[in-house]
Amino acid sequence: MKCITQFTNPRMAQAFVDYMATRGVRLHIEQQQHSYELWLDDEDQLTLTESELSQFMRDPNHPRYQAASWQSGTTRLRMEYPRGQFLTNLRERAGPLTMSVMVSCIAVFILMQIAGDETVLSWLSWPDGPGQYFQVWRWVSHIFLHFSLLHIVFNLLWWWYLGGAVEKRLGSGKLFVITVISALLSGWMQAKFSGIWFGGLSGVVYALMGYCWLRGERDPQSGVYLERGLIVFSILWLVVGYYGLFGMDIANMAHFTGLLVGLAMAFADTQARRKQH
Repeated sequence: MKCITQFTNPRMAQAFVDYMATRGVRLHIEQQQHSYELWLDDEDQLTLTESELSQFMRDPNHPRYQAASWQSGTTRLRMEYPRGQFLTNLRERAGPLTMSVMVSCIAVFILMQIAGDETVLSWLSWPDGPGQYFQVWRWVSHIFLHFSLLHIVFNLLWWWYLGGAVEKRLGSGKLFVITVISALLSGWMQAKFSGIWFGGLSGVVYALMGYCWLRGERDPQSGVYLERGLIVFSILWLVVGYYGLFGMDIANMAHFTGLLVGLAMAFADTQARRKQH
């Protein structure tokens, strides 16, 4: 047996073990106090293992490693997380822009509990007529407004899951562009239909859903994707919101516009890549 590497993140360790199992290489994990060692049973497979490890370290979030975990039936880790590991895992998927938006949403939500919804809305809502058009922050600041704990938790989970993947794979610049364009267009459409008293990150989240799904379908090598079942869920949720089936006040036009924006941007990006090839 030979120790080939060690990880501080147990998810990364398990992902590599699962992937190598699909290549016919048996590895096992030994948990130390602050790390997870990977041991190779058959040293004749060392060259292959080191080559695959090098590729894995360059891009540990590639879909093939997640797919390997599903194939081997080990999506749940066989080890305990050390205390503090949650924040480490959070940061590993989320880049600086993803984290900044999350922190901003949480800070604004706390401020709304202290100062009241109407007060914070008066500072951050969509522009209320020409007199506020030059308060440029208002064109995007509505995405930081959330009106219930369920509202903010739902949006931030999706933002972290999708926005983090886009930022890690395609860069902060791409996530910034998707966020700003979808915030502007979804906000504009929602204001046309319901007035300026709305808020939430969900228009941007729907843009990310559309972008990740179509980008994954047309450009699998990008590493950005959304499972088909989840895009079906997002469309069903649009229908639920449109018909008000659960009596919730949902920004339907922001959702619908965001989804279209994300699809359009993914189509444009993949078309550009195909022309380059």
